Amino acid sequence: MDLLSPPPYRQSRQGQASQSGSELPRYTRRNTLVHPVAPREPTQHVLSLSDGRGRPWLVLKISSSAKSTKSLPLFHEKENITATLELHADADKGDPSIQAVTALVRGRVITGPRSDETVTFLNIVYPIWSRSADTPRAPSPSEGANGSKLFGDCVWSFSIPMPRTVTVGKSDIQYRLPETFSERDSAASVQYDLTIHVSRGKLRSDSLIRTPFGFVPSSKPESPSILRQLAYQQRMPVPGPSADPQGWKTLPTCRAKGTTLQNYPANVRCTLSLAKPLAYTRGSVIPCCLSLSSADPQALDMITASDCINLNLRRTVGYTSAPGIEKKRVAHQELTRECGKAYWWPSASIQSDRHNRYLEGEIRLSKDLKPTALMDHFSVSYFVVLRSFNLPTLKSADSEILLSEPVDIVVAYARGPRPIAYSPPSYDSHTRENDCDH
Repeated sequence: MDLLSPPPYRQSRQGQASQSGSELPRYTRRNTLVHPVAPREPTQHVLSLSDGRGRPWLVLKISSSAKSTKSLPLFHEKENITATLELHADADKGDPSIQAVTALVRGRVITGPRSDETVTFLNIVYPIWSRSADTPRAPSPSEGANGSKLFGDCVWSFSIPMPRTVTVGKSDIQYRLPETFSERDSAASVQYDLTIHVSRGKLRSDSLIRTPFGFVPSSKPESPSILRQLAYQQRMPVPGPSADPQGWKTLPTCRAKGTTLQNYPANVRCTLSLAKPLAYTRGSVIPCCLSLSSADPQALDMITASDCINLNLRRTVGYTSAPGIEKKRVAHQELTRECGKAYWWPSASIQSDRHNRYLEGEIRLSKDLKPTALMDHFSVSYFVVLRSFNLPTLKSADSEILLSEPVDIVVAYARGPRPIAYSPPSYDSHTRENDCDH
């Protein structure tokens, strides 16, 4: 794939990009990166238990941010778990067997089938009703829910706030709640569930309504540099490291060594810059700049004439399989995969020459990427990795990886204008092929 140099995007009256000569117009990602999405009306999920005649006697109605009733309930970090519980008891005799009604919210990291492979990091007990008057009760407009025995139709509405951070075990470390995580090729998962527990006497079995739910944290980056914000606001090219040094992190220069087609030794110096802050919202992009320098112009031609620059976003899921066992006896597991590839075009602000090439690029991020997370023995981490060029005659001197820089993937956008994608929309299909989450 040849490198492209798209000029700024201009919109004609017919809605098509005007072009100058044969140059490809600079594209921007469709409105999903620029305009906020209107809030969705809450979705109501209904779960119930029926008696021997098929009549529902316990009904739980949950309001959440899920897209539809076919999806699991979904809650974001700043949202409460809001629900209504209906319990239908005998209007005359009541139900003397019920001792208490409780709502339970749990969050767990599960790494295997054994009990010592499950760590509960969130455990909220919310009392709804109890036979004992000393136990707190949720308010109810139903007369039959205010005594020591439940009569008739009893209704409670409750709202349970989710904490922003938790501690695990005896540690004082505050962990942010991770996003729900479950993948086919990973033994580790992060699960949340809401349970309604109806406790009865010794001679009667308890009744449970349990549903898993999704949780999404509200992590977001700091705002980018003022110059980058102005570029996004005015829909202009992003200034590079030389024009906006505060807006970029330039990594140490690395070298790739090899031979040209004429078997002459080649030495290419590579300097990579990543947009700051090094935290990027999923569904947006990671802006990159790359300068290549060499005394051999043919080596630079070989690199820039085809799609052989290997800059990727790499995700690692790490966990300890049995955290309850002494750590020395349990191996740390890691699952690594690539989640996106950078695409490049010649810099619009710095002119390349015979011995120096200046490129701009970006890594498009899937909107389904799991955000960076750390919960005790479980983690989701990301690195931007520059590997040896995809040329058999040009390899690094030491290893395949030339550079590796940790970055964070977050959920929300920073304050100010949203990032703009400049690579052509045709790259979207390539991005989806490298997504971590399907």
